[in-house]
Formats: sequence, structure tokens, C-alpha cells
Amino acid sequence: MTPRPPPAIFISAGESSGDHHGAAVAREIRRKLPRARLFGMGGREMEAAGVSRIAGLDELSVMGGTEVLRRLPGFLRLERRIRRLFVTEDVRLFLPIDYPELNLRLARSARRQGRRVLYYIAPQVWAWREGRAAKLRRDCDRVLTVLPFEAALLERHGVRTDFVGHPLLDATRAPEGGAGAGRPSGPPAATGSTAALGGRTSSGGRVIGLFPGSRAQEVRHMLPVFAEAARRLAGRHPDLDFIISRPPHLPEVLYAGAGFPTAGAREAAERSWAALTKSGTITLELALAGVPMVVGYRMGRVEWAIGRRLVRVPSIVLVNLVAEAPVVPEFLQDRLTAEDAAEALEGLLPEEAPARREMLRGFEIVRERLGKPGCAARVARHAIELLGDPDAEGRPGGPC
Repeated sequence: MTPRPPPAIFISAGESSGDHHGAAVAREIRRKLPRARLFGMGGREMEAAGVSRIAGLDELSVMGGTEVLRRLPGFLRLERRIRRLFVTEDVRLFLPIDYPELNLRLARSARRQGRRVLYYIAPQVWAWREGRAAKLRRDCDRVLTVLPFEAALLERHGVRTDFVGHPLLDATRAPEGGAGAGRPSGPPAATGSTAALGGRTSSGGRVIGLFPGSRAQEVRHMLPVFAEAARRLAGRHPDLDFIISRPPHLPEVLYAGAGFPTAGAREAAERSWAALTKSGTITLELALAGVPMVVGYRMGRVEWAIGRRLVRVPSIVLVNLVAEAPVVPEFLQDRLTAEDAAEALEGLLPEEAPARREMLRGFEIVRERLGKPGCAARVARHAIELLGDPDAEGRPGGPC
């Protein structure tokens, strides 16, 4: 009998967070199914995990409707390349990670070709564009959610789904000493000769992290006001130091005008006593690390005018949505000013400040509701189950 060829899996991530989560899943698939051939779109982490990339994050980093339209010809060319690879490599499973602008189209193509589709980190249909639920029902064998309230909503639309917990729980531990500690329990990180210990530098100054986003367009919109807020705080609190989160696929020159050093998101979070951040998954990462925060968000006026009519949730901050309470203050569009952001951050600086203590208590609720560690392993088990491969190690014998 001719031996069965090793299965080919295509993992598709369009942002740095998706690259990180995709790499974790790729490693688990490799561990459980060593013969698998992995292809995909993503960044350096997925490549290091053994995924043969056909596109990098720099080709996929877009924000807002007008930017997507400008990049549409390139997206269509990339989509054609991937559809051809589905055939030439006989891809048996397509595993998209969030990034619905392109991944929903690719899911449709994969489904039409008769391939299995496992969507990981479902598009946020609960926030806007609920019509995408119909596409998920039509084009996905299974959708894996990472927020506790998503599965029930998608199931009401007939989507086959499962809550697998949040992948951030695999990388963080609860701050030692309970919510009052408010610091990550991992080792301190260092840049240059300055190390941060529990959100303070070796000289005793506190570190404030600025997280303006992982897309160039986000950084251009938000970094100027974030940096001005930092300068205002520095004028009132000379002991403060500031650091900007910069993903590896964005050039340093994009941050040159801010006047503060940069570091990777994880290092910046580990070093921060408090943070000024955009909305998105980074707010959950900071919450799990015990870093009190203020959220600000701006986009182009056309995108904002469209988006505000479509968004159907009371907050754009994931921490607030998971906690079902206004744990974190948010300043959106014209309400995001340097002075207001600086003032809100100032109230979080004293260790015993009521606002800081209350926020850290809210973070405990968020951690509890996000499930248990082991998300990547659960995603890999779902993938192997859909492949139906008899050579897989540790195939699921029950629910994840």
C-alpha cells in the first residue's frame, strides 16, 4: 500500500499578535504531528516555528477602509498565489487567525476547493459586521473563540464553535502578591544598561509604557498624542521614564520624532508601572501582566464616521467587555487629548491610589474569565481532529 503523504496545513496570520499565536499553534502541531508540512503568512515567529512563509507582515499591515482599498490589488494577487498553493501543495487544512479582511476570503476559497477550515480567534462579529457570522457558518468547519462571550453568540447564528481560552494565558502568570502587586511575575527585562524592576528602573524611577499599535497607520495617528501626554507627565514627574512598544516589522524611523526609546511589546509591558495604550488585544496583555492603563484610540475621520455607526458595543476595550464593567478609562477620537490622557494616567501612579487598586481588582476578574492555560495545545488538537490523521500523537479523546 502506498503510504499516505504528510498532511499540509496553511496557517494565515496578518498581524504581530497573530504571528505569535500562530507560532505557538505550529509548535504544538509539530509536536503532535511531526510529519505535517506547514505553510503560511505571518512573521518571524511563525517562520522560526517551522512555517514556510509566502508573505510577511509588512505586506499585510493595513488599517481602515480607505487603506484596504488602496492595497486591494496587492491583496488580490496574494490571494491568487495562496489559492494556487492550496492546489500545488494539496493543503488539507486552512487555519486562519483573526485578520478577517483577507482570511474570510481565503476561507471561502478553501471551502470551495473542498478543504477543511479551522478559524482561530474569531472575527469580532459581536462588535460590528454581524453579517460575517453567516460567512463563518458557510465557510468554516469549526470556529475557535478566545473570549468567553463569543461562542454563545456565534452558536446562535449556527456557527460550529468552541471556546479554547485565551492564548495570552500561556505566556503570563498572575502577578505575585495579588492584585495589589500589579506587576508581572516574570524576570525583569533590560534595554541597554537600564533594567526595570517591577515597573521601576534601577535608579528608582517608574516606567510608563506607550503602546500606539502594531500597524504603521495606527502609530501615525496615535503616537504624536501619546508622546505629548508623556512629555506633559514628565514635566510634572521628573522621576518617570518612558518606553514605546515597537513591533519588529515596523521601522525605528517611524518612532524617531517621539523622543523616547523603543522595545518589543512584551519587554515594554514587563517594564511598565502604568501604560497609555491603543485598544485591542494589548489591553488584555497589560491586564494579565498587572499593568494599570489608559486607553486611547484615533483613526482617520472617514473611517471613524463609518465605524461609529457600525460598532454595537458599549466599550471598545476588551478588558471592559470581558469584565462587563468600565474597568479602564477610554478616550476615543477627538476626546483623546494629551492633557486628558496625562491626567488619567497621573491618577494611576501612586501605588496606593484608589483608582489603581480598583483597576487591579478588575484585572483579577478578567483573568478568571479568560479560561485556563493550554490554548495552543487545544487548537492543535482541533486541527488534528479535523485532519483525521491516524499518525497524530495525543489525538483528542474528548472535549478540550
